[in-house]
Amino acid sequence: MHVLGITDFGLFCLAVFLLNLTPGPDTAYIIGRSVAQGRAAGVVSALGISFGCVFHTLASAFGLSALLAASVTAFMAIKLAGGVYLIYLGVKLIRQKSRAGADVADAGRPPPLSLPAIFWQAALTNVMNPKVILFFLSFFPQFVAHDAPRQTLAFLVLGVVFIAMSTLWNSFTALAAGTLAARAGRKPQLKRWAERIVGGAFVALGLRLALSKN
Repeated sequence: MHVLGITDFGLFCLAVFLLNLTPGPDTAYIIGRSVAQGRAAGVVSALGISFGCVFHTLASAFGLSALLAASVTAFMAIKLAGGVYLIYLGVKLIRQKSRAGADVADAGRPPPLSLPAIFWQAALTNVMNPKVILFFLSFFPQFVAHDAPRQTLAFLVLGVVFIAMSTLWNSFTALAAGTLAARAGRKPQLKRWAERIVGGAFVALGLRLALSKN
C-alpha cells in the first residue's frame, strides 16, 4: 500500500469496520426494507447503497487527485478541514442521546416496492445524502500522503475496500434484520456504546491529522 502512497491502511480498515457497526440512515433503510419485504429486499437495498458509494468514490478519487495536482496547499487545507469535520462527527456521536430502535422504527414499514425500485431508491438515498459526500471528502484524504505517486489509484483502492467491507456488513445486516431490529429495541445501551466507540475513533483520527506532517 505504501507504493501507492496509502498510509495507515490497517487503521483505515478498523475505522471502516467501526463505522459499519454504528446504525445510521443507510442501515435504517436496509433494516426497514428487510423487515417489511424480506431478506431479498434488504440485500438489494445494501447493493443499492454500495452502488451509491461507487459514485462517491469516483468523485472523491478524481476530484481530490485533481486538487492535489493543482495545489498541495489546497489539498492540505481540505485535509485539515476534513480532520475538523471528523472531530465534530465524533463529538456529536459521543454526546448524542440514545434513540435505540428509533431509526428502525422510522423506516420500519416503508411502502412495498419492486426490487429494481428498491435498488435505485437506496442508491439515490445514498448519493443525495450531503453527509455522505462530506464524509468521503474528509475521510479518504486522511489515508493518502500529499506526495503519493498515484493519488487517483490510491483513492480508488481505498474506495473499493470501503465498498467491499460495507457491502459485506450491510448484506449481513439485511439477512439478520429481524433479529437485529428486535434486539436493538430491547437493548438501547448497545447502540450507545457503538456510537461512543466510533465517536472516539473519529475524534482520535481528527486529532492525528492535526499532528500529522503528511
